[in-house]
Amino acid sequence: MGVSLWLRRLAWATLVANILLIVTGGAVRLTGSGLGCPTWPRCTDSSFTPHGTIGPHQFVEFGNRTLTFVLVAISVATFVAARQDARRLGRSDLLRLSLVLALAIPAQAVLGGITVLTDLNPWVVSLHLIISLAIVSTAVLFLHRLDHPPVAPATGVVPGLAWTTYAVTWLVLYAGTTVTGSGPHAGDASSPRNGLDPLQVSQFHADLVFLLIGLTVGMWFALRATGGDVRPVVALAAVEVLQAAIGFIQYFAGLPVAVVMLHMLGAGLVVATATWLLVTVNAAPRPHTVAAARPRGAVR
Repeated sequence: MGVSLWLRRLAWATLVANILLIVTGGAVRLTGSGLGCPTWPRCTDSSFTPHGTIGPHQFVEFGNRTLTFVLVAISVATFVAARQDARRLGRSDLLRLSLVLALAIPAQAVLGGITVLTDLNPWVVSLHLIISLAIVSTAVLFLHRLDHPPVAPATGVVPGLAWTTYAVTWLVLYAGTTVTGSGPHAGDASSPRNGLDPLQVSQFHADLVFLLIGLTVGMWFALRATGGDVRPVVALAAVEVLQAAIGFIQYFAGLPVAVVMLHMLGAGLVVATATWLLVTVNAAPRPHTVAAARPRGAVR
């Protein structure tokens, strides 16, 4: 007896919607619409919605804010479905994770408001994106937990390498946000930049990407040698290579908006596949578990 189809579909909807939010948030910044609604929680001092002559910037920014309500609806429905399945299956872990995902959406909305009130301070904008990526990672964990109850963290070389790969993934992603904060796409012509040298932070970001790709290749060899599931690491490697290619193209092409938006989508896919790799390695059967399952007297 497993989780309901309704909960499974909502879990996928949670993941997809949060990745979409990253892309639409990128569109706000890339189109210079970050201050299309110049205040928060209202769009203007007198209204929660744009009024008067609505230009493209107001439309883009308010559209991104409206998506938050869609996410709230999905997260509430997920929580309700998880509560029902948790009672039926005795899986309180599902309820806890769904609650975290539900509470993260309004918290992220508040942080989005702070980014507006600080005139799109690049360090606050970076944190806004990082939290969105963390929500995506949690959504992948939630999906995995639907079929895999929690177990004690695995130990050993392969799990350690998986954790290292996951940690470096976050270093790559944060370094990417500092590159963005030093570049031309501030979200509004009047918004500040972080003051870092774009060339230097771009090189540091690229160095971390090469390190991550190397760790991913090492994970593939480790899983092949131990008979582990290589599907997540193959997916991660494919996303990394595509993301690196897009990154180089956007850099040398002068940061065209369409390519940068693809890079934003790639960031969501990178953290999703890195999380899939980590949870898969940690859920792999332990050697002592396999040994204990063998009948007494079986050939070893």
